[in-house]
Amino acid sequence: MRIGIGYDVHKLVKDRKLIIGGVDIPYEKGLLGHSDADVLIHAIMDSILGALGQGDIGKHFPDTDDAYKDISSIVLLEKVYEILLKSKYKVGNIDCVIVAQKPKMESYIEAMKNNISEILNISSKNINIKATTTEQLGFEGREEGISAYSVCLLFEK
Repeated sequence: MRIGIGYDVHKLVKDRKLIIGGVDIPYEKGLLGHSDADVLIHAIMDSILGALGQGDIGKHFPDTDDAYKDISSIVLLEKVYEILLKSKYKVGNIDCVIVAQKPKMESYIEAMKNNISEILNISSKNINIKATTTEQLGFEGREEGISAYSVCLLFEK
């Protein structure tokens, strides 16, 4: 078994789509980033890469490379899955937390789980996504940004 942890954060800005877990969430602001800035998918990718001992998403998809400008993080997750397929491991489960004061995530979580499970070829029952606020504390609480944490467990094939 191998365990990995991932963390990501992006700033909330006007005139950007809010995409989390591959789901386009209607909101007055979106996340700023070189790609679509999907904090949840980024945290998940880092947790998988970490468990594999393969660095992080910055190593594999640098923000200095125009090939990744505005790319869907779902596409990047597919690339991380290809790296996983070449290893001797498979995903056992993933547990995540989205930290955002607003918007509320509850009604989007099932779609997020389905998106992730389809790409990683695992049951959505093996993916847990939670969302929390910070009771208006910190940058998330002031609605300046959104962060996400992920832990994954890999098993040998």
